[in-house]
Amino acid sequence: MIVIRVNVGFVVPLGDVCTDLVSLMLLRLPPSYEPFVKLNASLGKLPAIAGNAVELLPEYNAVFARIAADIDTAQRFVHFEYFATSRDEETEAIFAALDRAASRGVKVRMLMDHLGSRKYPNFKEMQERLTAVGIEHHISLPLHFFGANYTRIDLRNHRKIVVIDGQIGYTGSQNLIKRNYFRKDAIYYDELVARIRGPVVAELEPAFATDWYSESGILLTRQNAPEVAIQPRAEGEVLCQILPSGSGFEDENNLKLFTAIVHAAQHKLVITNPYFIPDDALMTALTSAAQRGVDATLVNSEASDQFLVSHAERSYYEDLLKAGVKLYRYKDPILLHSKHITVDDDIAVIGSSNMDIRSFLLNLEVTLICYTPSVVADLRKVEAIDLSRCNAVHLEEWETRSTKEKFFENISRLTAALQ
Repeated sequence: MIVIRVNVGFVVPLGDVCTDLVSLMLLRLPPSYEPFVKLNASLGKLPAIAGNAVELLPEYNAVFARIAADIDTAQRFVHFEYFATSRDEETEAIFAALDRAASRGVKVRMLMDHLGSRKYPNFKEMQERLTAVGIEHHISLPLHFFGANYTRIDLRNHRKIVVIDGQIGYTGSQNLIKRNYFRKDAIYYDELVARIRGPVVAELEPAFATDWYSESGILLTRQNAPEVAIQPRAEGEVLCQILPSGSGFEDENNLKLFTAIVHAAQHKLVITNPYFIPDDALMTALTSAAQRGVDATLVNSEASDQFLVSHAERSYYEDLLKAGVKLYRYKDPILLHSKHITVDDDIAVIGSSNMDIRSFLLNLEVTLICYTPSVVADLRKVEAIDLSRCNAVHLEEWETRSTKEKFFENISRLTAALQ
């Protein structure tokens, strides 16, 4: 296991690690990155590490095909962790690849959130089929309503993590489920997933391993799970860092990161998030950024899959617009479920976290931070496509909405902490 400490201007490993890995971790950070690397290392206990390649995947079913192809290359282990998991016609390619991996001796482990997965068709049958082919699987945060095993229904595992042989990783907003989530209405979802190669993949593994231990009671070590021993190698030039967050941490890790980078924006800031219900600090950071001349943009959606949440977030629109924040909504019926931020030409943030109280305080989340202009440029291309599919919201028009809508917004905002 690598244990790290953070000194001023450096990310330093301690312990017995290979020389190549030391060179990727022992580096002088550009001054613009240093505060965020130090903040995230303090919060999540994981360092920034260079030598990575990051590819952005915005096409929903192409993500499943890409993951399945990577699973077919696995030789030692495959770890999966999702909030919503369903074996259906769109995810079948992944499950078939997992079956093939297990049959050739690859160790496959899966975690799925109980509340996030149990409501979809064939949930028990899916578990039975996993067991039949030798895939270990556990329910994350299983629901127990009574007795000594009582669990809180509001604590959920919202992470999306794939780790293949410790060399390839995936994270982002997309769940392991068909694109319309079995909805009866017209809504379906657009997402963004990052495919990662390089040593930072080893930082996704501790998040999975911690959750696996919580549900299985088994700590994955070199002794009882030798296949998980990871020997990181450089695959690119991107400096990355993983930030886990959730109720098990003392701080609101993701909230502190988001607030810090919004405050730091100097020229251009784009926030894409489906559920924007900020606390006072984040709201002040965003409005202040616009008021000091930052080109600040917020992107969410016209489509609504949660009545109270959507009305609560719309209650912030007027203040945002008055402060000078540009506001765009993805055209109905597609709900843009992606969760990412770009700051100037320097920092790109991609992950599972919404911008609401639930994700800040309760849900287990995971976030990838890329400190490299090339990833920002790639993400700006994704943002441009998203914006081409949006309608702009203008203050004059927004102020004419009905009294009924304003009433629902105010009530929803008052109850936001309970949603």
